[in-house]
Amino acid sequence: MSFLSVDWAGYVPVLVDGLIKSVQLTAIGFVGACLVGFVVAVLRMSQNRVVKGVGYLYTELFKNLPIITGIFIIYFGLTGVGLILDAFTAGWLALSLFYGAYLAEIFRGGLQGVSRGQTEAAQALGLTSVRVLVTVQLPQAVRLALPATATMLVDLLKGTALLVTIGGGELMTQATIITSETFQPLEVYIVIGLIYVAMSWPLARLAGYLESHLREGTAMSPTNRKLRRITRARLAQEAAR
Repeated sequence: MSFLSVDWAGYVPVLVDGLIKSVQLTAIGFVGACLVGFVVAVLRMSQNRVVKGVGYLYTELFKNLPIITGIFIIYFGLTGVGLILDAFTAGWLALSLFYGAYLAEIFRGGLQGVSRGQTEAAQALGLTSVRVLVTVQLPQAVRLALPATATMLVDLLKGTALLVTIGGGELMTQATIITSETFQPLEVYIVIGLIYVAMSWPLARLAGYLESHLREGTAMSPTNRKLRRITRARLAQEAAR
């Protein structure tokens, strides 16, 4: 087999279109997943058992449901109730909902990784719950959650290939079109696979870089440094008793 058997020059516009669609689906789906994940993470950390239960049910549902099933429900199933979505919209919506469940666990872990002492110190200074979340917990939680979040971005990018089942227009969909015209599935899918690798590898390297460089001891904001000093002073007082 020769990779020159397919006239790749003639398929460049198709591949570029698929590449753009894949990037767009990844970007929109990731933003949506981050928003969903943050909301669900806050729900899961609520003191209200009902609210906390809603967040728990959401994460368990979407973590245990095959993503392909969700794609079919959104694209095909919703037509039964009169809601018709195009493949692109159904695609990024499905990616947002499913990866939002995984990001919710990552974000919750990041929020829980913030020192409880700093939270209590911030409350002692008179900060409201919202200000504690925004100025104390979030900056540190973001740092803790970034490596795993970057890894999920890579997974989401590869997950766009599943939208071939509804003709999402992304790279894998274009690959099936090229294959049907050239009858060279091995060559076509190898090339498409290499394109996915070329897109995913830099993101995977970024995730590795963040994991190795973003540690708990990195520079903190003035507010967090002040809270850490207060926390240490409290611990010292308790130890002296």
